[in-house]
Amino acid sequence: MKRILITGKSSYLANQFRSFLSGNENYQIDLISVREGWKDSDFSSYDVVVHMAGLAHSSPKDDEKEKYYAINRDLAIEVARKAKQDGCAQFVFMSSVIVYGSHHTLITKDTPLCPDNFYGDSKKQAEEGILPLQDESFHVAVIRPPMIYGPGSKGNYRLLSRFSCVTPFFPNVYNERSMLYVDNFCACLKGMIDTGAVGIFLPQNKEIVSTVRLVKEIAKVHHHPLVVLKGLNPFISVLRKKSLFNKVFGSLVIDPVLSKFDFEYQIVPFELSIENTERSRNE
Repeated sequence: MKRILITGKSSYLANQFRSFLSGNENYQIDLISVREGWKDSDFSSYDVVVHMAGLAHSSPKDDEKEKYYAINRDLAIEVARKAKQDGCAQFVFMSSVIVYGSHHTLITKDTPLCPDNFYGDSKKQAEEGILPLQDESFHVAVIRPPMIYGPGSKGNYRLLSRFSCVTPFFPNVYNERSMLYVDNFCACLKGMIDTGAVGIFLPQNKEIVSTVRLVKEIAKVHHHPLVVLKGLNPFISVLRKKSLFNKVFGSLVIDPVLSKFDFEYQIVPFELSIENTERSRNE
């Protein structure tokens, strides 16, 4: 049996992962909060510690800078050191593709880390403090996922989903995005734990999609009529310098070579993932 401890008791992904493995007697999963008192906890009974606790916002406020580094960097490194000290065999750190910044449209093995703000930089510095802890008896794995979505997810996907169900028109702007459905994420994390994985992992769905296709799939699930118009493109060109444009229409693709691992995790195809996500809104 794999005994797994996940930090971030209220984390969406932590709870989704526990649900994903519910009923599987080969795994014991415990969730804890690391807001206070965690240093007195004993990690020695666990095989794996998965650190999901942290602050996440693509546009953090300047007055939150100190808090981001304290939680996303300092706390993460402290938890990793305790996991190693207590004899855990593996530590998995939840980072983000945001460590590369928004200056790249294609992430390859040679793409430098160049975060846009202190949110991305706090994750980058956490990685730099955690990865050196790796040795023969303590495996360290870092996950840098793109946007994760699924039933109950928040963030940019939920906003786009709501918009897709009310707008009659959408601009035909071509872009490419790597995305990750939550069940595919969970399958990836399970594979990493099963294999005692080491290194940096960039999982994504098998299909790379455009924002237009995403919006059309969402609208289709809800039987909402949507017309894609090229005539709106001049209006969109005015917004190209706005940060919102990159979040919605910018391209960010992970080289598929970087997303092939020694285990299968892309278990849910894109169209079914959107159907599952959108139908959950009506339940």
